Amino acid sequence: LVASGVGLLTIVLALILWFRERRNWLRWLGVAALALVISQGIIGGLRVVLVDHALAIVHACLAQAFFALTVSLVVFTSREWRDSQAEVPIAGAGRLTRLCASTTALIYVQSIFGALLRHTGEWLEAHLLFAALVALHVLFVIIRVMRLASDQRKLIQPAAGLGLLLVAQLFLGAASYLGKFMAMFRFPAEAVLALTTTHLVMGALMLVMSLVLTLRAFRLSGSFRARTTPNVLTEQYSL
Repeated sequence: LVASGVGLLTIVLALILWFRERRNWLRWLGVAALALVISQGIIGGLRVVLVDHALAIVHACLAQAFFALTVSLVVFTSREWRDSQAEVPIAGAGRLTRLCASTTALIYVQSIFGALLRHTGEWLEAHLLFAALVALHVLFVIIRVMRLASDQRKLIQPAAGLGLLLVAQLFLGAASYLGKFMAMFRFPAEAVLALTTTHLVMGALMLVMSLVLTLRAFRLSGSFRARTTPNVLTEQYSL
């Protein structure tokens, strides 16, 4: 029922973007979101019928991608994104954007290894390795944001949220590992399920928090201003 509700909302979203949004690339992002949610529905149905772990892994990975895409649509349709001239670019925003983008990519790869571990019991070493890489990158992101944009609340807030999510995620990951793989710390099945599910949710929140930070850093970079200024001037001239 929840999946059906998400699917219906995505259909409405795609239709609204297609008929009311002027930016062509954003209209096609709405179509991409609809394609993803349809794929999720098909794979989810096959997963229930066939009870296939490979389908479960693909289903989990597509879910993270769909969530990230919908959050991106929220950012792109917000007033702050549409008003491209509202803020002055900050020095070093380009490097911050690249760092945040790499962090987002690492978190997504980490979620893939998490799905593999959850459904097969394998790839634990890769999961732990990428957990360490994600932790280091999040630390670097926080330091970079504090140095470059300590007065930018739109960067400080998601950076701080990302750091808090990382702490919670490390705690939940350690507890899930002990409860699932260490015999001396065997937890009840309900507790392991709750820890694993919360760990998954925190990972998804980290992914979109890092993505929002990436998009906002890009918006404050010179590259964004260079791409949007000609369009704004063209619109003003035509008016």
